[in-house]
Parts: sequence; C-alpha cells; structure tokens
Amino acid sequence: MSSFRARSFDAFRARPSPSVLRGRTLAGKDRFLLLKRFTLVVAVKPHCDGCHDFVFGELRELEGVEVVVVSATSGDGEWDGAIQPILVAPELMNELGVRSAPFYVLIDPSKSLIVSEGTLFSPAQVASEIAPFLSA
Repeated sequence: MSSFRARSFDAFRARPSPSVLRGRTLAGKDRFLLLKRFTLVVAVKPHCDGCHDFVFGELRELEGVEVVVVSATSGDGEWDGAIQPILVAPELMNELGVRSAPFYVLIDPSKSLIVSEGTLFSPAQVASEIAPFLSA
C-alpha cells in the first residue's frame, strides 16, 4: 500500500470574506446563507472526478464544519440526484477569490476572513487540511 497522501499545494492568500453567501439552487430558486460558524465553501465543476464525492457523498469527514457546495454553472443535469445541495453562484466564486474549481475556502465568520484554501482531492484530504483551524 502506498503512503502517498494528496495534499493541496496552493499558497494561501489572506483576504476578507462575505457574511452572506448568495446564489441559486439547481432549480433556479434564490438562496441566501448567513454565516454563523466556520463554513467550508467547496467549488465544483462538471466532469470533475475530484468533485464527485463532494456532490454525491455524505461528507462524514467534514461534520465539524458547515459545507456549502458552489458551482459557476448548473452542470447541465450532471448533478441530478446529488446528495449535497449545489449553489450556482459564479459571482460568489469571484467574491471569494476562487479562480477555478475544484477548490475550497474555509471562512471564519467571527473574523470575516478566509483562513484556509486549497485544491480539492477528497473529503478526507480537505478535512485534514482544515482541522487545525477548527480546533483552535
């Protein structure tokens, strides 16, 4: 068995975060989420193997944080049957400084800051990367 563990390699860019996340559901309904606790925003895109578990998985590894799955597009039916709700929010992705998916940002609403970010490989990888911020 290999000891290789996927890890994000993006350099962190400190920046402010919004206090409300805005977008639309896949059905086109407006949605507004007020941030009250640590929130992990996961940016996904269609035809992305690394995104699949974040859309169709139960995300047990991430139970200690609010998870919001966002996309710049509706996925053209690819996400039919998704377990996780998907917020279609290209403007939000720009506001968060998400350059491309698959990517995540961790928001600390008590400081109105993005405190961590990186590339998505798996829920376990992201949980490992954000754990120090949640236990502080």
